[in-house]
Amino acid sequence: MRLFTLITFFLAVPTIVQASSSTQVLYEEQCASCHSSSLRGSAHGAALAGKPFLDKWREQDAQALLSLTMSSMPPGESHTLSEDEHASLIQYIIEHNAASLKGSNLLASSGGLKASKGDAESAAVEFSGADAVMDMARNAGQFEPRMVEGFRPVTTADINTPPDADWLNWRRTPDGHGHSPLKAINRSNVRQLGLSWSIAMHQGSNQGTPLVRDGVMFLTHPNNKIQAINAATGDLIWEYQYNFPKGSRLLGGPTRNIAIFEDRLFLATYDAAVVAIDARSGQQLWRSEKADYRKAYTHSAGPIIADGIVVSGINGCELFTEDGCFITGHDPATGAELWRTSTLALPGSPEFESWGNIAADRRGGGDMWIAGSYDAELKRVIFGTSQPKPWAAVSRGMTTGDAALYTNSTLAVDPKTGEMAWYFQHIPGETIDMEVGFERILTTTNGVPEVMTVGKDGILWKLNRQTGEYIDLMETMEQNIFTVNRDTGALTYREDIVEADIGDTFTACPGIYGGHNWQSAAFDETAQLLFLPVHQLCSDMTPRAVDLGPGGGGYGADVATYPMPGKEDAVGKLIAVDVVNMKPVWEVEQAALFLSGALTTDGGLLFIGDLDRRFKALDTQTGETLWSTRLPAPAHGYPITYAANGQQFVAIQTGIGVFRALTAVLFPEIYQPADGQGLFVFSINSQ
Repeated sequence: MRLFTLITFFLAVPTIVQASSSTQVLYEEQCASCHSSSLRGSAHGAALAGKPFLDKWREQDAQALLSLTMSSMPPGESHTLSEDEHASLIQYIIEHNAASLKGSNLLASSGGLKASKGDAESAAVEFSGADAVMDMARNAGQFEPRMVEGFRPVTTADINTPPDADWLNWRRTPDGHGHSPLKAINRSNVRQLGLSWSIAMHQGSNQGTPLVRDGVMFLTHPNNKIQAINAATGDLIWEYQYNFPKGSRLLGGPTRNIAIFEDRLFLATYDAAVVAIDARSGQQLWRSEKADYRKAYTHSAGPIIADGIVVSGINGCELFTEDGCFITGHDPATGAELWRTSTLALPGSPEFESWGNIAADRRGGGDMWIAGSYDAELKRVIFGTSQPKPWAAVSRGMTTGDAALYTNSTLAVDPKTGEMAWYFQHIPGETIDMEVGFERILTTTNGVPEVMTVGKDGILWKLNRQTGEYIDLMETMEQNIFTVNRDTGALTYREDIVEADIGDTFTACPGIYGGHNWQSAAFDETAQLLFLPVHQLCSDMTPRAVDLGPGGGGYGADVATYPMPGKEDAVGKLIAVDVVNMKPVWEVEQAALFLSGALTTDGGLLFIGDLDRRFKALDTQTGETLWSTRLPAPAHGYPITYAANGQQFVAIQTGIGVFRALTAVLFPEIYQPADGQGLFVFSINSQ
């Protein structure tokens, strides 16, 4: 019997509700990762506000909504919340929609819910759940922050060519390889790998990447928290916590990376700002606001350093705004914004007409979920952008013939000026959430400078990074969405997808979760091998009508996701690709999804983690598993390796990821703890 999960996407209004702190905390912990903190919905859960929600529930009573959530939410763990907690969440949703519910049965009946009663109960809940109380508990010890001693400022040369022992970029090097020259841990001794130290991390979606400089680790937590830690021993040196404006923290998701340059760390925050932090002391030096978080702008990807400029994209652009999504460059000394480049073709752009007759303030998408790469030779930042929104062309009043630039594209941008040197759109008129907004890996084949990337359709692209011209592609898995012309790079949608109207259902393999997703590939330049994790999942999509007025937009579709037929026990796939010939060298399939990024080393090893809490080392030549350990929770971060005190270490973050709702339903046989955020560091001859 086919397993599947039905996840519905609607429009919601991006309003931040100022409810009691206890209810906000409960919603943030239990609901926001899927339904979004603004109740606007996300790629993982239905909207809980806006016209479609109101149309569905206006004539029903609150008790019916309560009964539904108690039987099905959270996915696979409905028993974990009490009736009172469920009732509080329903009341929160109704209050959020109250302005639009006058005269409705839902509003009229909400007072009859079994919910918190009286001031005494409220006070008790407030005490047990308030952030202030938790902060007191966390800080109850006598820890005294210290300075990082002997810190050496990070130079441009260090950024572009890091010392072997350090990890100074999101993927170690600005070309996005995710590869280390260290080889003290290798094929011959990796079976001796053991836990060296670990540390608990802040609650939230944990997809970060630590940085390491001269034996000091800078660890990025959920909740925009950073720690400086002795990378050999795990001893805490200092801790920084970003001070959120009231209500903005609820927008946050994963913080995938930070950047380091000179004596400063750079963090892109949940509330759409960039801050600089003193690497020696952990003190904030400046804050630069990029956008208004009340319009749902936020960050999942952090900055990179390109030619001395702090460069970062932004996301939260599924709702219509005048500005849409964009990339910015900031002065590292002052935080001053130096330039801003839109990822949507707005007025003044030569590609404005690519959106058909859609007005400038009715264009959504073009988000940047992943940090860019930097070509130090050509002095260009290479970014990937996401799909246009709403997902289905018909839902946004367009056809697949409307390209909708610069969505689903690779962009090459001058880091000093923001001027776009070239773009390449992988899927014009994208209509099924087959975004190509993930890592950009810079390579050279036969003397040709190239950029490689993979989208949710599992297609591996190779472009000339000097000109943006198409070179080649490879289909890394079965797909039924496009007819592919390998000679030209042209993709043609299946006819029923092109013709799909509101309410029509069509199938896509792979589906909206990939194919490939945010779990980045690694590249071994010496071997010319790319190591790529993919998901063998399919989706059925049904376009929905959405509000196309001011502040409208959203995702606009119902989606059912299930394992690819014939791959029910092999949904996780890892591929080694010869990038010269664009052919697979080996493949590994397993029942559990690969959920971490990949890491390769000169020791001939590939490190990666999966949904079943396994963290593994594979032989890069054969794909054979040489070492494996069971973690407390699935590995969702990006593994790194570094050296400190003359010893090599491997580190990986664990915890809750954005696939939680999906995987809980699709793979109930795989145990997934409800928490488990932590960092685990391994070495040889560990005690």
